[in-house]
Amino acid sequence: MASMFRTRDSIVRLLDAGAGTGALIRAFVERRCSEKPLPQSIHVEAYEIDSRLIPMLDETIDRCRVLCSEQGVKFSALVYNLDFIEVASGLTRDDLFAKEKSRFTATILNPPYRKINSASQIRAQLRSSGIETSNLYTAFLALAAKLLSTGGEMVAITPRSFANGPYFRPFREMFLGIMSLRRLHLFESRSTAFARDKVLQENIILNAIKSPAKPETVLVSMSSGAPNAAVSMRECSYREIVSPDDTEMFIHLWTDDKQAEARRMMSKLHANLIELGLEVSTGRVVDFRVKKFLRMEPGPHNVPLIYSCHFQAGYVTWPRVPSRKPNALLDTQETHALMLPAGVYVLTKRFSAKEERRRVVACIYDPARVPATNVGFENHLNYFHVAGSGIPKNLALGLAAYLNSTVLDNYFRQFNGHTQVNATDLRNLPYPERSKLEAVGRHLGPAVLNQQELDQLLQKELFDD
Repeated sequence: MASMFRTRDSIVRLLDAGAGTGALIRAFVERRCSEKPLPQSIHVEAYEIDSRLIPMLDETIDRCRVLCSEQGVKFSALVYNLDFIEVASGLTRDDLFAKEKSRFTATILNPPYRKINSASQIRAQLRSSGIETSNLYTAFLALAAKLLSTGGEMVAITPRSFANGPYFRPFREMFLGIMSLRRLHLFESRSTAFARDKVLQENIILNAIKSPAKPETVLVSMSSGAPNAAVSMRECSYREIVSPDDTEMFIHLWTDDKQAEARRMMSKLHANLIELGLEVSTGRVVDFRVKKFLRMEPGPHNVPLIYSCHFQAGYVTWPRVPSRKPNALLDTQETHALMLPAGVYVLTKRFSAKEERRRVVACIYDPARVPATNVGFENHLNYFHVAGSGIPKNLALGLAAYLNSTVLDNYFRQFNGHTQVNATDLRNLPYPERSKLEAVGRHLGPAVLNQQELDQLLQKELFDD
């Protein structure tokens, strides 16, 4: 992280908003004092809310002071045993009573990762600074970015979840508006860099400059996250990382030839769900809210309730007996709004297990296999539909095949690095033309193809010129 800083300011003002014991501060100071030209001075401001860590942080600051003295560099530091969000919200608030803003030339961060309740005091403090976000780590990034001077530089290690999804869209809009990405490093493993925190997603180091001007290219690198692991690198155009045509402002990361080929192939697809006449929604049945209406086995006056456990060989197999999940939902006036009319639907899992081969796992719900007039889809599923009703069979077959393809998986991994597959992610994908999806569906019929056969069919029907 320390090696990623490019600026060589003679007067350095460094911010570490969640300093811990000061490991990142020490790395920064050691690196800066080993480079020419040496800075005239380094001033550090460190925030750490855990008072138990302050003595160790003070020791690190003392080591940095000695190191700078040996190199003839002036050093000063302020350590705050305070809540960074509370202090920084006041410093960045645009009102007449805001304190004079501190401006930093650099910030190095390993922020805390925890969801923020929408009704919490923290959320209110952030809103007072014009920041709307749902997690502490993006709150730290946003506030630190605001505290940087123009041209100031940030390096931060965080989970990757901010790169896509609707919850982080306001953060992406704000952050990418004032910061210019220069370098991104991806830790491919979901369990290495943040193993102790049980973060079930990939992790990333970002390097950005506070400037509205965007570079022509961004350097993207990747490693497993294990010590001394091999690093692969690729220089990408900024437009490939954040497309100017993408209203969601997803951040795409691709580092190897396989993913580059997936981007090239997907660039041939220009349809969207609206043009296909389709919509995608999240399953309506939140089971714990309708617990008294759930039934473990089918019976009179109830309808099928579909979970991901009903996915089998590309189709929904129902009921599943024995099963830890309910198989049915009682059909009453209170539950009727949660149901959909019988029809062919394409379902995807909203959460992919780490051991699954693909991030997007699609399946067909076919009323010919599940005799019922209505159906309920549980909230951990997404479903494709036509205005709340089923999809023509061939279109559904072709769509499910496309969603289950290797090329889509390689493309999807470029902007989604965690276990969740949001409806917004699916809406944001490029899709083949309807006629091509229907042609794939006609080839499939009732056949169940293995992955290689499926990919070969899609290559022929969708991508071969």
